[in-house]
Amino acid sequence: MTRLAPRVLLLVLIGVSISGAQSASRRFTTIDALRQYAGFYHLQNVLLRGELVENGQRMMLRADEQEMRVVLGEGVSSKRGPVEVRGVLFDLGRLDPTDPRVSGMAEGRDADRWPRPGEELILRVTGIAEAAASSTASVRALTLEPWKFDGQTVTVIGNFRGRNLFGDLAGSPNKSKFDFVLRGTEGAIWITSLRPKIDKLDLDINRRVDTDRWLEVTGKVVREHGLVSIEATHLKFTKAPEAIVERDEPSAPAVPLEPVQVVFSSPTEGETDVSAGAPIRIQFSRGLNEASLANDIRVTYLGASAGAGTAPASLPFQVTYDAGSRSIQIKMKQAFESFRTVRVELLEGLKGFDGAPVAPWMVTFTVGN
Repeated sequence: MTRLAPRVLLLVLIGVSISGAQSASRRFTTIDALRQYAGFYHLQNVLLRGELVENGQRMMLRADEQEMRVVLGEGVSSKRGPVEVRGVLFDLGRLDPTDPRVSGMAEGRDADRWPRPGEELILRVTGIAEAAASSTASVRALTLEPWKFDGQTVTVIGNFRGRNLFGDLAGSPNKSKFDFVLRGTEGAIWITSLRPKIDKLDLDINRRVDTDRWLEVTGKVVREHGLVSIEATHLKFTKAPEAIVERDEPSAPAVPLEPVQVVFSSPTEGETDVSAGAPIRIQFSRGLNEASLANDIRVTYLGASAGAGTAPASLPFQVTYDAGSRSIQIKMKQAFESFRTVRVELLEGLKGFDGAPVAPWMVTFTVGN
């Protein structure tokens, strides 16, 4: 089997400044983003800003004219005024009613009317801290309170992350072929409208080789569909900021990660008369850890083999990953033989960007003339 070509370097992406400041599992976001991309944030550790208010017998987090139900964890006390809330997002519709994790969140609910995915979101809070006003634009401030900067021209500093190569954000603005993610010491946003070419160096948005670069970006803040972006007018290289010492906080409870599922493939299961030279495309429910693709995909012919009891030989191919569409493309090094039956398998070992396993999967199709 052909493996992915090795990267030039496996970079230490952010260094001490980010590893000490922002846990890879905590996502800085807004209520709007949680509602727009509930599947992405489900069971994720998140941090939001807002105010806690009571709505009947329920407590809600309110921000930017939106609100979301919260359930306080053990030992967590409510606070008045602007707060930063840390917790785990639960999309009830993606859990079974008998799941023990919904305990304390589904009281009074009609057992015959369980919500659909995305219909009811609840934040189980693990920590609350008073929030200082965001007076200066930064990636963190834009991530948590984008409404304060909407339409303004700002300058921020962050780490170049390519076209969402690390699954920092839930979706893409799809403004141009040069859109890329900028991650600060806390939080991440999209940069659009300007090619990342600085001092004659063209940063590659599709490979990790350039993700050790830190940029200063100037442009207008835009909010659309739960995503925050900057329409850039100027880019330049800069140095990484110094480390930020994180406040102590209760640890988020461990939750099992939902397996990543295949949501689309071409060809489809049982398809016939497939072109011998056509690439194979597979799309996933969440982004992947690209490094895990190297050894856990197999393409074989079914039927006659080299000998009885011998496993079919894996066919040589190349695979590429598109983080923006959460999909892979498998291109065979040699065209398929006519009228052969082909099986493509995703084996145990593939991982999502968040470490979740990819559910084993296969598709079988028949090649045409």
